[in-house]
Amino acid sequence: MSGYQALREGAAWLVLSRRGRIRATGEDRLRLLHAMSSNAVEDLKPGEGVRAYFLNAQGHILADTRIWVFEDSTLLDTEPETRQSLAEHLEKYIIMDDVTLEDVTDSMAAVAVEGPQARAIVATQIGAAPESGEHHLASSGVTVVATSATGQPGCWLLAEAGEESELIRRLEAAGVAPATPEDTQAVRVENGVVRHTQDFFETTLPQESGQMGPVSFAKGCYLGQEIVERVRARGKVRRQLVRLEIDTAILPSSGSAVLADGHEIGTLTSPVFSPRMGACLGFSIVRRDASGPDRSLTVGGHAARVTSAYDTV
Repeated sequence: MSGYQALREGAAWLVLSRRGRIRATGEDRLRLLHAMSSNAVEDLKPGEGVRAYFLNAQGHILADTRIWVFEDSTLLDTEPETRQSLAEHLEKYIIMDDVTLEDVTDSMAAVAVEGPQARAIVATQIGAAPESGEHHLASSGVTVVATSATGQPGCWLLAEAGEESELIRRLEAAGVAPATPEDTQAVRVENGVVRHTQDFFETTLPQESGQMGPVSFAKGCYLGQEIVERVRARGKVRRQLVRLEIDTAILPSSGSAVLADGHEIGTLTSPVFSPRMGACLGFSIVRRDASGPDRSLTVGGHAARVTSAYDTV
C-alpha cells in the first residue's frame, strides 16, 4: 500500500523530528504562555493541550503552536521555520517571571501515525491512544498525543531521540506504511489543512487565515488581542485564505500568480495533484472581493475556482 493510500485507508507513519519543540519550566510558565498566546492556557491540566497562535503587537501570526501541559513542564510544538524566532520572542517578555525555556528539538523523536486505523494500531503497539484533540498520555517512555498534521485521525509519538528507529520498527511490524512528504502534503491539502510559513505567514492576521480554532474570544488580554477583536467587531477582512481547484494535469509551481480579470490577486501555495479529486489543488490568500466561488480565476494560464473558503470572523 502506498503512503497516500495508507493515510486515506489505513495508517501511515511520518517523521516530525524537524518540528521545533520548546520546553518551558518554572512556576510562572502557564501564566506567561496564557498572557502571550491567543488561546486559553492557564487553566490547562497535565495531560491536556491546545492549539494557539503567538502574535505580534499588530496582530500578525508569529507562530502556530501546539501547547501540551505536563506535571512539571509545558511543551510548545511549532513549525521548523519558527523554532528560533518563537523562543526569541518569548525570551523578550520574561522579566521577573519564574520561567526557563529550553529548545529540546534535537533531543526528542517525533513520529506521527495518521489514517483511519492509526489510533487502534497505536493503542495496541504503544499502549495508549487518547481520543480528543491535543490530549496526551504516557506509556512505556512514549508520550502519545491526539493530534494530526494531515487532517486524518492520528497520534503523534514523542520519545527520546535515540528511540525513533525502534518506534518506526514497531509501527512497520504492525503494517504501518511510510508516507513521503508528497503523500502528506497531498492529503493535508485535500483536507483543507493549511501550514504556517507555507500557506499563511508573519504578515497574516488570524481572521485572514480563517483558522480560528487557536483563538479564544473568552480569555483575558494577550499580545495582539486588540487587533483581533477590532477585526471581529468590523466583521470582515480585506484578504482571505482559500483553496483552489485548477484545470490542468500539469502541476503549477508554488508562487504562481492567481489572477482575476487579468489582475493578480494572490499567489499559489502548496500545489498538489489530488488522486482523490482527480484535480490540481492549492491554497492562496486572495482579495476577499475576488474570492467568491463563482468568480473565474486563472493560475498559470489555466482556469481555476475557489472550492473552499474559511470562516474569517
